[in-house]
Amino acid sequence: MRLFILLLLFSTTVSAQKSYQKTYFKNSKIKTEGWINNNQKINYWKFYYSNGTLQKEGHFSEGLETKYWYFYREDSSKEKEGHFKNGKQNDWWLFYNNSGVLNYKCQFKNNLKNGYYLCYQNYTLKKIEKYKDGKKIKEWIDIESFKK
Repeated sequence: MRLFILLLLFSTTVSAQKSYQKTYFKNSKIKTEGWINNNQKINYWKFYYSNGTLQKEGHFSEGLETKYWYFYREDSSKEKEGHFKNGKQNDWWLFYNNSGVLNYKCQFKNNLKNGYYLCYQNYTLKKIEKYKDGKKIKEWIDIESFKK
């Protein structure tokens, strides 16, 4: 019986640490919403502009951005999207122009360009660059030469 009471008290204490939090701007519009555990952001979060439109959304783990995130402009058009790992940009990221058309794709590692950067114009691949640790090491303007 004592073990049961101890387990019950422990589980109540642990679950009480996790809560859903919302913050608001002075104009009463929502500013942020998401899960908190031990004063750190966890799970899925949304952030808003003061006009009420969505600014960004994604996951946290122990207070750091993780997994896939989406970012929006104040007019609600998509600005960029990509992967975070331990609070840093990693893997592929996609960037959009003001009309929501893909401008470029880029690979990151620990917030630095690391891999390919693909630049588009009018839905057509126009330029490819390759980066290592944030420094450009190669560029192709002729897409056929890149394919070889």
